[in-house]
Amino acid sequence: MCIRDRMRNQGAVPSRQSASGGQAPKGRVGKGKPAPSREMSGQAIKTVEKGERTVKTVRASVKTSGKTAVKGAGRTIKTAGQANHTVIKTTEASARAAQQGVKTAAVTAQRTALAAKQAAIATAQAAKATAKAAAAAVKATIAATKALVTAIFAGGWIAILILLMVVLFGALFAMVGGSNSSTVTPVSAEVQAYEPLIRQYARQYGIEEYVELIKAVMMQESGGQGSDPMQASECGYNTRYPHTPNAITDPEYSIDVGIQNLKACLEAAEVENPVDMNNIKLALQGYNYGNGYISWAKENYGGYTYANAVEFSDMMAQRNGWSSYGDKEYVSHVLRYYVFGRIPTGNGSQAIVQVALTQEGNVGGQPYWSWYGFNQREEWCACFVSWCADQCGYIDSGVIPKFAKCTEGANWFQQRGQWKDASYTPQAGDIIFFLWAGDSETHHVGIVVSVSDGRVYTVEGNSGDKVKQNSYPIGDSQIYGYGIIES
Repeated sequence: MCIRDRMRNQGAVPSRQSASGGQAPKGRVGKGKPAPSREMSGQAIKTVEKGERTVKTVRASVKTSGKTAVKGAGRTIKTAGQANHTVIKTTEASARAAQQGVKTAAVTAQRTALAAKQAAIATAQAAKATAKAAAAAVKATIAATKALVTAIFAGGWIAILILLMVVLFGALFAMVGGSNSSTVTPVSAEVQAYEPLIRQYARQYGIEEYVELIKAVMMQESGGQGSDPMQASECGYNTRYPHTPNAITDPEYSIDVGIQNLKACLEAAEVENPVDMNNIKLALQGYNYGNGYISWAKENYGGYTYANAVEFSDMMAQRNGWSSYGDKEYVSHVLRYYVFGRIPTGNGSQAIVQVALTQEGNVGGQPYWSWYGFNQREEWCACFVSWCADQCGYIDSGVIPKFAKCTEGANWFQQRGQWKDASYTPQAGDIIFFLWAGDSETHHVGIVVSVSDGRVYTVEGNSGDKVKQNSYPIGDSQIYGYGIIES
């Protein structure tokens, strides 16, 4: 709508003769009309003069308005130009920002894609690890079940009940274990590949229920590698090859001979079933030392102990003029791979010894300090003792405290009157605390395995950052004292 239209609508449209722009019409004396008087003429002159002044005022206003309008228009043009310049600059800045935003978005998208890819890889790896753990659990359960079935056919309901408990115990540890709670090391793929042959010859010689134990022996002997995986060339059942190390060049024959030898050891040790751990230990050490050890240990000590295994080794090395004889820690080395080797055996505090020995060789202590509740590695000797005690139910029953600081453990035994000083002759299962030179309080702890010939034999966590067996003279200056377990 134009301005005139709006003014019409408001009833204020001006006439064609503008009061501000036109002159007053010149008067004519009309016929029949009276002439104006002087007075009226004077008034007319005055009116004309006023009109002239009005015209001048209007002209001045027009000039002023014109100049103002021109100036205003100029300013408006300048302002518009500046505005356009500003708009152009703003548009350019926006374009640059948009371009930068696109680049940033592209980089972000690339990073997001990379992160997603990495997350996918991590997820896949985690899934693989979970699958492996589940597979290990299934394999452990299947192996235990096979042993159970074989034991049923072998007879002996008491053995079957014991084995059933072991099946449940072993399967539970396999399923909830992983790196945090289960330290049973799986056998290698090479050993696992030999299982059909192992089972064949174990069945042939009547010891099929010991397939898992045979696999553990092979794992310790060779890891399933080489032409003599059972390291059986030096035993009496080898009739084809020289009786020298690694002389057998046929893996199947090695398995045949090795299983015959292990069967003879199991019989000599009077092993009753796959969980007769005390006698299995005697048989295993006999497999390494030779059958002569079994009869010697039974006659002199009534069976296997780590201390008498050390004694026999030293005796035979001296007799033959050798620097060493066999593997003094063979039993614990084999039991790392035997699922039933984790079952506590013996009565009273002996159980903690059996549990501790199955852990020998662990490096870094992760299962123990993580079980305790630490998120990263800590000095873990006390965590190891506590973990072993927990496996036996000692912590829940209040027999031993759960402690990560040696001073706290020692104070607990001292306050309850269950403490002996370094001059005491300890027994298996006692908790031994140490005081290193320069220390004012105890900073190391272990478990007594046995005592023989004036020496105390121990198993300790965090000894060189691993689970390891050591020995000390009774009354040694390094021994702070002993916590006595009252079960």
